[in-house]
Amino acid sequence: MQPHPQPLRSGRLDLVPLRVEHAREMAAVLSDPALHTFIGGSPSTPEALRARYERLVAGSPDPARTWWNWVLALRDTGALAGTVQATLAEEGRFAEIAWVVGTPWQGRGLATEAARTLVDGLRAQGVRTVVAHIHPEHHASAAVAAAAGLTPTGEELDGEVRWRL
Repeated sequence: MQPHPQPLRSGRLDLVPLRVEHAREMAAVLSDPALHTFIGGSPSTPEALRARYERLVAGSPDPARTWWNWVLALRDTGALAGTVQATLAEEGRFAEIAWVVGTPWQGRGLATEAARTLVDGLRAQGVRTVVAHIHPEHHASAAVAAAAGLTPTGEELDGEVRWRL
């Protein structure tokens, strides 16, 4: 397992390993309060997001877990449109994933494309089990998970359904 995430590519996206410098642009991408309906919280200021990205880039304080984070860059313009992330455990055999695409870029299949690319990239790195936790009313995210090959398990954690591949 690589200690840091590697760049990944899909048809329309470059999944670029997260850098602290992405915070200002990503604060704008993630600024719609509607994005937080199912995940909680509220939009972050550029400064708060920068501090969060500093923690993420520094890595997990738990030596049994590895954090990999990417921003989604549109290949045709270079603009950032969202993020994907994976928390790896069990010596890289298990990953918990998540994704978010900014409101202006939703409805174009970018989340599905990014999630599929992420899952394929993780599998190529030796990850055997991939899970995501999705609010039962977040139908768009459930569709993304299904398109990426995950299926609902019927298990719930903190009010979210556990999906697994």
